[in-house]
Formats: sequence, C-alpha cells, structure tokens
Amino acid sequence: MKILAVTNMYPTAANPWLGNFVEQQVKGLCAIGVEVEVFLLDRAAEGARIYVRMREEIRKRLSGGRHDLVHIMYSGVMADLATHSLDRVPAVITIHGSDLMGEQLSDPIRRFSAHVGVLATRRAARRANGIIVVSKRLRDALPTEIDRAKVRVIPCGIDLDRFKPENAVECRKRLGWSPSHYHILFATNGNPVKRPELARRSVELLNQRGVRAELHEMKGIPYSDVTTWINASHAMILTSLHEGSPTIVKECLACNVPVVSVDVGDVVERTHGIAGCCVVDSSADELAKGLQQAVAARDRLDGRSHILDLSITRIAERIADFYGELISEQTESMGVRS
Repeated sequence: MKILAVTNMYPTAANPWLGNFVEQQVKGLCAIGVEVEVFLLDRAAEGARIYVRMREEIRKRLSGGRHDLVHIMYSGVMADLATHSLDRVPAVITIHGSDLMGEQLSDPIRRFSAHVGVLATRRAARRANGIIVVSKRLRDALPTEIDRAKVRVIPCGIDLDRFKPENAVECRKRLGWSPSHYHILFATNGNPVKRPELARRSVELLNQRGVRAELHEMKGIPYSDVTTWINASHAMILTSLHEGSPTIVKECLACNVPVVSVDVGDVVERTHGIAGCCVVDSSADELAKGLQQAVAARDRLDGRSHILDLSITRIAERIADFYGELISEQTESMGVRS
C-alpha cells in the first residue's frame, strides 16, 4: 500500500529535533513494507501561510491515483483543511494531545490559537474515515457524536535499539554532571503546560529532605544526545497539566530510568506495576516524596520489559492493520456506489 503522510513537523536542517516521533513512525512503516510519501508543511520556517496552498498540493499529489490512503499525522487546522481535500481516498488523522486539549496555561494569544486548533480537530475528526489517538484519555475527550468504532488507541513507538540502558556513570561524566548529586531529568519545550515551576519546587523540597539533587531541564538538545541525558539521570519528573502519550516517559522506561509523574496521558498505564515509578497528586510535596523513592530504586528498575510491545515495528504493524481496514471499507463502499 502507498500512503501520503501529511505533517507540519518533521526534522529539517534548521530544526533537526522537530517531529522526531513522526519521522520514527514513518521509518517504522517503511521498514514493514508500507510505501510512504511525506508531504511536509514546514510551518516552523514559513508560518501559517503554508496552509494557503496545502489543499491544492494534496489534490495534485493524489491526482495520479497511486495513493491508497492519506494519514494526517497531527490534527488542528492542518487536519481540518486536509480532510476537506479528499474524496475517493480514505483519510486518517492522529491526535496527540494539545491539538484536542488546548493550551490552558499559555498566554492569551496562544491560548486562543490553540482553541481554534481544537475546534478544527473536532471538525476533522467528524470527517475522517479513521482516527488514531495516542491514549485512552484522548479517546474519551473526543466529542460524543464521534463514532468510537473508527477510533484506535495507538501510542507512538519507541526505537528500542536507540533507547536502551547505558553506563550511568559514564553518561554523567560525558555531560559534566556532579558524581555526588542525584540527577533529576525534566523534559521541556518552553510550553507553560509543562509547569516547570512545579518541577523546580519539587526538587527544592527533595533537597530539603536531605537528598542532594539537581534538576536538569532538557530542551533543544540534539536528538542523538537524548539517550545520554536519560541514562545519566537517577529519575525523571513529569509535571504537565495535560499530555497525550508522553514519549519521554517511554524512552526513560526503555533505559530503566524511573518516572515520577502527575496523572496525565497514559502515564498510569505505562508505569503500572513498575517498582520505583509512581503517579502522584499535582503537589510539590507528593512529587518530592516520589522522587525520593525513585532515586533509591534507579539501579533495580526494570521498565524496559514493560514496553517491548511499543517498539517502532510493533506500532507500525498496528497502524498498517488499521490502514488495511479503512482501505477495504473504502473499496467496498465505492463498489456499492458504482
């Protein structure tokens, strides 16, 4: 089968870190024999005006009849416009988090822009033949009139060959981190929804409990360095107001690094039954208590065995199976109409 993948985030020379999870998904699909043509709308470089010619470009790419399905790999305005452009080819949209949940903690302009995106996601979801959400929480947040039969919960996969346990001491030396401190990882992109002040306060309280700890805010580093940062850490803290299925949690578990988090996305599901990981209330005190337990369990954690079914290949197979269902349904529908 041949798929047209439409996305507004994908690694480029200017932004090599942007949309790595989309790139990994495309590579996974190609690895199992799905032919994928990527149509990148480089919004980071060109801004919202990139959408002006998007519908025409999609029609042009589909005009030869070579594509079996269109997968819009993020929702919002892009998905709304793209699903308007399709007729005989089925469309799948993927919803990742803020494209359905909004950005309640952002400044008023960005919050309004995110709200517009949420409304666009809902319209696209009504039109799409299939919907992929990365967590059950997002499935439940869809409008009630959306037929759940066309929804699949499929999180993003993890490159288990890249994300694996490494020597923690060597990783800390590489980064110049003190050998006499506990190191807490906090992944951020500058979005207020991550609530960095809560993470900082939690680590302050951890120090007051007698644990010499440092918080390391990971932002904008090369993708190739992420595994070093994870393996150098004694624990990871997640304080977001909302998430879809945070990739960093799965990457940490793949490296056997414990996760302490508030209850967002699918973190409860991902960390269930893993000693040393915990999900707590959104308070600095509870997070600090969780971190204290986690740093003590760092060398005994077995998170990797719990996420083997989230490999890039396994997730690609699940997505391809969904593609097959939708293509078959479209073929049958066209046969009935003709």
